[in-house]
Amino acid sequence: MQDITASTLMEMTIGLASGLNDQDRFNKLIDAIRKTIHCDCVALLSLQGDYLVPLAMQGLSRDTLGRHFAISEHPRFNEICESKTPIIFDSDSPLPDPFDGLLIDHEGDLPMHACMGLPLIFSDKLLGVLTLDSLTPDVFNAIPARSLEVLSAIAASTVKMAFTFSQLETQAKQSRQLLEELNEEAWERDGGEMIGHSSSMMALKNDIEVVAPSHFNILIHGETGVGKELVARTLHHQSQRKRKPLVYVNCAALPENLVESELFGHVRGAFTGADKNRQGKFALADGGTLFLDEIGELPLAAQSKLLRALQNNEIQPVGQDNIQTIDVRVLAATNRDLKKEVEQGRFRADLYHRLSVYPIAIPPLRERDGDITLLAGFFLEQARRKLGIAQIKFGPAVLPHLMSYSWPGNVRELEHVINRAALKAKARHYNKKVTVINADDCGHFDEVMTKPTHVDSSPTQPEVDLSQGLREVTDEFQRHIIIAALEQANYNWAQAARQLQTDRANLTRLAKRLGLNLSKTHKIERL
Repeated sequence: MQDITASTLMEMTIGLASGLNDQDRFNKLIDAIRKTIHCDCVALLSLQGDYLVPLAMQGLSRDTLGRHFAISEHPRFNEICESKTPIIFDSDSPLPDPFDGLLIDHEGDLPMHACMGLPLIFSDKLLGVLTLDSLTPDVFNAIPARSLEVLSAIAASTVKMAFTFSQLETQAKQSRQLLEELNEEAWERDGGEMIGHSSSMMALKNDIEVVAPSHFNILIHGETGVGKELVARTLHHQSQRKRKPLVYVNCAALPENLVESELFGHVRGAFTGADKNRQGKFALADGGTLFLDEIGELPLAAQSKLLRALQNNEIQPVGQDNIQTIDVRVLAATNRDLKKEVEQGRFRADLYHRLSVYPIAIPPLRERDGDITLLAGFFLEQARRKLGIAQIKFGPAVLPHLMSYSWPGNVRELEHVINRAALKAKARHYNKKVTVINADDCGHFDEVMTKPTHVDSSPTQPEVDLSQGLREVTDEFQRHIIIAALEQANYNWAQAARQLQTDRANLTRLAKRLGLNLSKTHKIERL
């Protein structure tokens, strides 16, 4: 092992100053440390609320970058964070190492080894930690304490400088403390971070960064399961309204006769059952953000009233004569092609243009090259905490298995697969120190699932008797289309309705009128 000399530290500082961006600086720091101190893995982690989040690492499996480590659940991390000086753990320390089983090219638990952690403190504030592990016991014991303190100071300065630059670039303000947003516990607890380093995700994050501080209404578009609600929460969190409410509305779940009341409120006696005054979603979101999910499901009558609220910043509760002025930013989301909906008369063109001042398209998971690994690591750590597993990791065949699938259900489907796999692995590795997930735990993906489910735009025409008349011929054709849609949707009425670009209530009413019935044996029958 080399000594940490003054010249070595000086060269390290010069190298960090030449970094092109935050990630480059972090990687240069890791490179310099490994050249100076012989170790098998080194990790730089940022303190974000009650979690340590990896910024850069070497010697560990790549999915570790996607993990968020709860400090209270890792005794070694807890000791490092509470210390003011570097800590070298005894080789026979009984405290579990957070990186057990995560070293590259090393299967199973770590044997007797050396481990040390450096708290990264700047202006009496803990920014994160730097950890080093070596498979050679006691290898760090000969390093002078003063050298480790200097190394810790350089690492802390690097993190501080990187975070400061990021703040200047994204906020253009000097008045707020550096870690105000990074360490908001509630935001982290809700899983606010958008995981992914792919080019499509970086472009999405850039769009969010550009438009979030504005007051523009935004239309968020993307397939089911891509994370439209997360994008909406991120936009709200990065806006000037973040300390005001973010109110969620699922437009598809609003009864058609109560849409106006739900959005704008009502007064007592306005209609049967209105036994007291009630605030609508717009009033609840006043000063903040209103997220209208599945905006394409709103009936045309409700769309016209929504347009009036957006144009004039005014609402009128049902049964009330007075008009209320409101200050609400609207974020709308849909998995429909609203341009096509406008062309077919199912969505108002003026409302579409009012909402889509700055449209944001979320890429499907199959187009996010490299993000599956990071997301898998993130969800794996979440599953570990939920299931109370001490340590869990992927077997060598798992990540290639996950990356071979096109994920029609996107991020939500990946999360469910990881949760199920973790549960299966836990049952199989009961009472073992390290739980290992294998490919079988994730299930065998059906090739049919890799293709988007849709109704053929040119379905086989049923044979009909034209002598029956136009009404009967039309009804028969509609029966054929509905049956085909339900079969492709595995008899899920809501999914079939989306495929047919209508809402579920209208589809079920039409099926009933046409004499179609879904039996318990999942077969369509004529009443």
